[in-house]
Amino acid sequence: MVKQRSKTLSSRKSELANTFFQLQVISFAERQEKAIPAFEEKLTKAGEFPLRPHGLHIFQINIGKLCNQSCIHCHVDAGPDKKRENMSRQTLERCLEIIASTPDIHTVDITGGAPEMNPHFRWFVEEVSRLGKQIIDRCNLTIIVSNPKYHDLPEFFAKHRVQVVSSLPHYNRLRTDRQRGDGVFEASIQALKKLNAAGYGQEDSDLELHLVYNPSGSFLPAGQACLEAEFKQHLKRKYDISFNKLLTITNLPISRFLDYLLQSGQYESYMETLHQAYNPATLQGLMCRSMVSVSWDGYLYDCDFNQMLDLKVQDTGTHIDDFDWETFVKRRIVVNRHCYGCTAGAGSSCGGEIA
Repeated sequence: MVKQRSKTLSSRKSELANTFFQLQVISFAERQEKAIPAFEEKLTKAGEFPLRPHGLHIFQINIGKLCNQSCIHCHVDAGPDKKRENMSRQTLERCLEIIASTPDIHTVDITGGAPEMNPHFRWFVEEVSRLGKQIIDRCNLTIIVSNPKYHDLPEFFAKHRVQVVSSLPHYNRLRTDRQRGDGVFEASIQALKKLNAAGYGQEDSDLELHLVYNPSGSFLPAGQACLEAEFKQHLKRKYDISFNKLLTITNLPISRFLDYLLQSGQYESYMETLHQAYNPATLQGLMCRSMVSVSWDGYLYDCDFNQMLDLKVQDTGTHIDDFDWETFVKRRIVVNRHCYGCTAGAGSSCGGEIA
């Protein structure tokens, strides 16, 4: 049994449940004397303003905010109470039309919440599989063992060659449960064993299993290669678990992690940390330059983080029903100070380090 570590901002009636209020905080509206430079200034110095796409290769869908967990650092503010925020069959059908008619799209990245809790999830995976696209499922692991209706997910994933990307805060039980809830580590280990048994993460298999690490506090992740070696050594030695890659992702000051920073008095120092670690070498590999992020209700964003701040795309249709490829790949990408998170240090994206 997983015990929830946190509650959603909306259930707490927090001001931060309002994305406009979050943007005010991020923009230092009340702290102008301590404000770090606007991210646009960095782009201008690098000759990259306005930031433009390189194309459209990844079609990412936040299929819903419903989740069996409620983690402290969740930038989606997902949780068990988010039953309304689930993508409809109609919206998913429109997504399929775009995926099928856009040859440049090679990957469909399904995220949540717990994506598997959407009632149309399996149907959608089957349809995308028929199109021959690479499918990524961002699985929280515990969903696999949380309910008998999800126990066969590893076999379902394997049948459709789904790449499984799963968050595991640490190979240490205490550190994982502190961030995600009591019992999460044990449930995650059980789920990883089931995935390994289905062929995932094995040397002689093409079924890919990647783990995601994000820091437990207001600091940047360590080097991805070093952390990967540590994770592989400990998980193999202690639990006989194998996986392919470890992806490191920087915590962005959004939603429940923003709440954590404000409550702990670390917000301004963390923003300064991100600013001081800004690395222009990350700009070419930013995920917003090659993807579209679609919200559960069909709106279009440059990335998942912009989606959570309700910063919709510019210069093109803002809803899936109005999607136009030609204007989308020429748009100006929307940026704000939270973008320092993706450009700090080695950079951060849905695929881990950038530079």
